[in-house]
Amino acid sequence: MNLLTRIKRLVVDPPPEYVFEIAASGISWAATGNPSAIGFEPLAAGVIEVSPLKTNVADPVAFAQAVDRLAPDTGARRAKPRRAALLLPDFAARISVLDFDTFPSEPEEQVALARFRARKAVPFDIDEAVVACHAQSRTGAKRVDVTTVVVSMDVVSHYEAPFRAAGFHCGFIGVSALPALSLALPSETSGPGPAMVVKRSEGALAVALIEKGSLRMFRCVELGEVTVGAIADILVPTLAYAEDHLSSRPSSLLLCGFSAKDGEEVERWGAGAGLPAGRMRSHYAPVTGLNAGLLGYIEAMEGGA
Repeated sequence: MNLLTRIKRLVVDPPPEYVFEIAASGISWAATGNPSAIGFEPLAAGVIEVSPLKTNVADPVAFAQAVDRLAPDTGARRAKPRRAALLLPDFAARISVLDFDTFPSEPEEQVALARFRARKAVPFDIDEAVVACHAQSRTGAKRVDVTTVVVSMDVVSHYEAPFRAAGFHCGFIGVSALPALSLALPSETSGPGPAMVVKRSEGALAVALIEKGSLRMFRCVELGEVTVGAIADILVPTLAYAEDHLSSRPSSLLLCGFSAKDGEEVERWGAGAGLPAGRMRSHYAPVTGLNAGLLGYIEAMEGGA
């Protein structure tokens, strides 16, 4: 089962009524019954400070007030919590693809082994972290690639608390970039070479390599300035990694979250590197760096129904 299929399985049982995606500038949200009507609740500068190392909610009162405005019918919602999915900013977590000779089948053993391997790779106490993982068999090789997500419990709890207080039951808590991969069409990720997916969010750049529907590499780095040079400094080593560790050099470039001007510049860079570029697309709304995870989650949910 490839990663994109696995995402579909994760998000359909039980289906949430709402999906929320958090960014430093605000909260994007949609009811799953009407995904074309995406709302956005802005946050003042400084309310959210995205980091994997510390509490991201710098102003809990302002954040809670913003969440509360998303569901004004207080009495009804507290009588029966509404099912919701909550997507955190990409840079709030550490996501990596670890390789193993063998990997256990029991979920508890899987998490324990992934936690042990990720211990040296995360800049915080992994014993105080939430760890999730998904194993993918590597085509043509006796190796297992394991997508591992590690988030500090402190980070998760401060994001989730105001939603719980507002009457939402967050049965799924994830990171935007992974469900956003559901917006990559099979034709774009099953070509002769791996597809390089580049998602820009506020202050960070997430880069993934997808090969035959499986996630083979993921990294997310801070991006202080959006210039072709700064982006190329991140993408060139990714090309080198693909050439050294995957079946071939990437054959396509898929972008998300860039302005028209910045996206065109990155596309020109891709053309010069031999990478024809495209943009992430959704059936429901234009894809941006603020809603890509939300739209990907909903489309994956419907595709797996």
